[in-house]
Amino acid sequence: QVQLVESGGGSVQPGASLTLSCTASAGSISSYAVGWFRQAPGRNREFIGTISETRGSTYYADSVKGRFTISRDNAQNTVWLPMRDLEAADSGVYYCAAGLAKGRMICNQYEYDAWGQGTSVTVYS
Repeated sequence: QVQLVESGGGSVQPGASLTLSCTASAGSISSYAVGWFRQAPGRNREFIGTISETRGSTYYADSVKGRFTISRDNAQNTVWLPMRDLEAADSGVYYCAAGLAKGRMICNQYEYDAWGQGTSVTVYS
């Protein structure tokens, strides 16, 4: 099973940009859709977006549409989440996850099989 590691989190001011990475430390992501989720303290884990296995089709939550994008390079075994115009509401622990979607855009966290450990993003003023 693929194992994922997120990186790139940090503390930034509102309006700043940040790019998160999700790299497979074991296995290959090429057969998996990869989703991004975030969880703020005291809140449920929230779907952000997902990217399909090979065609790179994407789907985003309304809260991040137009500000966040997802891309992938299967040869590098990596998926990226560039984020711009960050707001305080974007703060939280960000997770990437891999799932066998077979071309579907899956938003449900329970359909993802492998998760990274998370990377923290704090947007402060």
